[in-house]
Amino acid sequence: MASAFAHALSAFAIGKVFPKVLMSKTVLFLGIISAVMPDADVIGFNYGIPYEHVLGHRGITHSFFFAFFWTLLLLVLFHKRNKLGDKKILFAYYFIATASHGILDGLTTGGEGVAYFAPFFNDRMFLPWELIKVSPLSIQRFFSDRGVEVILSEMIWVGIPSLVLIFIGMYLRKN
Repeated sequence: MASAFAHALSAFAIGKVFPKVLMSKTVLFLGIISAVMPDADVIGFNYGIPYEHVLGHRGITHSFFFAFFWTLLLLVLFHKRNKLGDKKILFAYYFIATASHGILDGLTTGGEGVAYFAPFFNDRMFLPWELIKVSPLSIQRFFSDRGVEVILSEMIWVGIPSLVLIFIGMYLRKN
C-alpha cells in the first residue's frame, strides 16, 4: 500500500482543481479521510480475515463500488442542503478522492493487488506500472530504512504529480 501520507496528499491536491467555493476545510478534510480510510480493512487481519477475502486488505474498501456508496453517504450526511449542481461536483471530488486510494495501491510494488470491482469480481489486480515502493503495514517498520525508501518513492510518484495538480488548481482559480 501507499502510505497514509501519500493518500492524504493526493486527496488534498485533487481538491485543489475543484471550485474553491465548494472546497471548504470540512470538504477537504472529508476528502482526505475518504482517501485514507480504505486501509481500515487491515483490522481484518486481527479477526482472521485472509488477505484474499472480499473483506480482506485491498478488498471491497478499495473498490469503485465502495467509493460510490461512501460518496453517497457523505453527501447524505454532510450536504443535504446543497444545490444539485454543487452535489454533483462534491460527488465527483469525494468519489475521486476515495477511489484514488485503490489506484495508488495498484501502483505499488507489493501486496496482492487491488479488488477494484469487488464485490462483483474479487480478483486482485495491479496497474501496468508498479512505481511506488509498497509501504510496510507496521508503524515500527515504517520508521526504518524501508520507510525512508517508501517516502522517497512517494515524493517522486505522488508528491510531484500532487504539486502539479495544486499548481493547475491555482492557475484555474486565477483565471
